Amino acid sequence: MSSLSFTHDTLSQRVVLDSGRVIERVLSEAAQLGMSRPMLISTEGTHEVADKLAAVLSPAEHWRDAVQHVPRSVADAATTVARNSGVDGLISIGGGSATGLAKAIALDTSLPIIAVPTTYAASEATPVWGITEERTKTTGVNPVVLPAVVIYDADLVATLPPGMAIASGLNALAHSIDSLWAPQADPINRALGLESARALASALRALSADSGQQAREQALYGCYLSGVAFASAGSGLHHKICHVLGGTFNLPHAETHAVVLRYVAALNLPAIPEISEALAQALGGDDAITELNGLYQEIGASGSLSELGMPESGITEAVDRVLAAAPTGNPRKVTHDNITALITAAFHGDDPARINEFVEGRTR
Repeated sequence: MSSLSFTHDTLSQRVVLDSGRVIERVLSEAAQLGMSRPMLISTEGTHEVADKLAAVLSPAEHWRDAVQHVPRSVADAATTVARNSGVDGLISIGGGSATGLAKAIALDTSLPIIAVPTTYAASEATPVWGITEERTKTTGVNPVVLPAVVIYDADLVATLPPGMAIASGLNALAHSIDSLWAPQADPINRALGLESARALASALRALSADSGQQAREQALYGCYLSGVAFASAGSGLHHKICHVLGGTFNLPHAETHAVVLRYVAALNLPAIPEISEALAQALGGDDAITELNGLYQEIGASGSLSELGMPESGITEAVDRVLAAAPTGNPRKVTHDNITALITAAFHGDDPARINEFVEGRTR
């Protein structure tokens, strides 16, 4: 057995999973944090629960215009309102758009965040922020944007349309898998990532069949672990690609991650056989890529970037932007040719095995 040597940072965050009591839980956590003039942030589909909370919490402001990829103009406008209103805390209710806007405000104000996720985005478990300006999404890491409290309630994800639930769960799975080879990957976040992958694969299969509370709670559990693993390991190649695609072409966040995941996995996993074997076991089989493809088929998650609205003419620009943003230390050396093959295959929804065929010099 080889010796171990690594450095692992554990983030400080309070996490609550308590289905059916979101109003009570938010009130309690806000009181513990000393929030008396919070800003509520909600998105389309979550305004109703936010309004119920506002009726008993009396927020200083209620911001209803969170937008995916957090445009700079929206972040600046919301931050100005928070400052001018004397807000003393932020309560985000929604998916990654709501959480992302709260993080953008906190980045400039250091206000504490209570995040109430309504998807499986996992952004709430990370200190990573992202802001988009002039078709470029810039991300960074700052502990001030990590929500102080996360409140999970399986009732809040019960109304997700089936397709969105699947895409959101696969977005979380992308955090799990990307953390296996990301720049700061270590044995602890790999263990978290593998357990997250196991939980999410099981939950996604159940969610594709029904929307029972146990399946939703299992998905939220896996989602949180995926975010914790990602927060420690950092952004791997998968997330760098998706940030480029989302920011440049304004593609839907979760769906983009869901499409791209299999292609990055097909590129990287053959280069890390021990990790590939561990992931295969977590997914319930002998070969990770086969299991991942089988999961997609079973839950009906096939798709392509073209279906999401990416123009084919944008592939060249996307490749150039990915090459500029790609992290060092990826299991496979990132080249113009293999990133072109990856994005082209994902654009058309081709069999991910074609990525390996290209890398190994056989065919495209």
